[in-house]
Amino acid sequence: MDEVDASESTPEGGALPDEAYSLLESVVLWTLLAVGCGVVLGLIVAPETVWDDGLAPVVWDPIVEDASETGDAGYNPWNTMLYTAGLFAAVLALQALFRRWRMPCDDLMMLALTTWVILAPVLRVLEDAHLFPDGRDLLYISPLIHLHLAAWLVGVGLIAHRLDVAVARAARPATVERRVHHALLVGLPLGLAGFWAWVLQPIHDTDVPLDLAPLLGSAVVALVGVTLILMRTTHAAALTRALLAFGAGAVFLSLGYYVALAMHLAEAYVDDPYNAIVLWPLLVIVVLPCLIGVLLHRFGAGDLRHLRASGYEPGVLPPGISLTQWESDPDAVADHPVERLSNRAMLASPLVILMVIGQLSDGLATFLGLDVFGYGEKHVASQGVIDLGASINERLGIEFGVGAWFFAVIKITLVSAIVALFCRMRVEHRQQHLRVLVVLAVLVVGLAPGLRDVGRLILDV
Repeated sequence: MDEVDASESTPEGGALPDEAYSLLESVVLWTLLAVGCGVVLGLIVAPETVWDDGLAPVVWDPIVEDASETGDAGYNPWNTMLYTAGLFAAVLALQALFRRWRMPCDDLMMLALTTWVILAPVLRVLEDAHLFPDGRDLLYISPLIHLHLAAWLVGVGLIAHRLDVAVARAARPATVERRVHHALLVGLPLGLAGFWAWVLQPIHDTDVPLDLAPLLGSAVVALVGVTLILMRTTHAAALTRALLAFGAGAVFLSLGYYVALAMHLAEAYVDDPYNAIVLWPLLVIVVLPCLIGVLLHRFGAGDLRHLRASGYEPGVLPPGISLTQWESDPDAVADHPVERLSNRAMLASPLVILMVIGQLSDGLATFLGLDVFGYGEKHVASQGVIDLGASINERLGIEFGVGAWFFAVIKITLVSAIVALFCRMRVEHRQQHLRVLVVLAVLVVGLAPGLRDVGRLILDV
């Protein structure tokens, strides 16, 4: 790792170059490498200790139990700490690598990554309904579902990145860009066909009869959607375009199976007084947070437009300027566009809007799921918050629900604090990837479970 050499060539007080790792980044990267090698070595040398007495009861057994007919196995303190530490480490490591590889970190990339976050809960709900055959269902249990989809994302990303490299090295970039565009128009639908064959086709091996109309309709929508996205994003890098188009297409294909399952269950619930398809949770858990997101965008859109017209991004310092330099003389930067416009402009950024939608969805979904529909909570930390709400109910004599309303209040308070922090926070130019991956991590633990919950509530599974 080259943080020392790079820092020696950096002006005193200035920001590190993008190619250099900071001391923390180097420590995290080397630690992850050491832990990975240690685990592999342990599985070879002492499998009874590392697997039988370690990883299996903490990680693997809950996954197997979750995939069983009983389903929805709870988390324990050990795997909660492991997953949390792993998420933080992954964010720090990946943002350093992405920055060094000069990967895009703009709004379009944020939207592209969000489609993959949305894909996870759609597939997870299909597993909740036991639509996948035994053996395959393990791939759609957290955290395996995120690793599984990450493999697809990396595969699509690597191929698209090679196309970007070809454009960069071409003597006639315009000609190669046209060829890349045509390659994406042909290759991504073929890739989606492979996604269907690996992920969705095994559903047909089960005994659940699904109407073909929504499946064929979703395939048409996916094909049209991929084509339109590629046609409207010709200004962007092939990496961003491929991830956005493939992720959106996969979501459309998977939603076709969700709709087909809903039609099947609606027929099955006709004579069942205890189960029903209900759509109103969608209004509370998805539509309401999205409306709030629209209001935030309208409030900050003007400042965002002016800031970008000046050549800057909200909250991002000019290249080469460190945070220490920026904060050393507040009066000197008070009239700079970044300082003057960022606070409101950040409200219109997808970084903030997606975080707000995700956290509100998760909080409202937990409230409805537990207090209204009678579901249970499987996360250790969330259950602790809900228990506090239950104790407040008991003291106030409230008999409604189990205290999940308090979880929603905490989520609303938390996201409000995060929005205030993001609006006032300034980051160095080299830290833009860090912001994107922090938001992505927040979406994984907020938007994904919220969408899974609303999917289950609608289907009553």
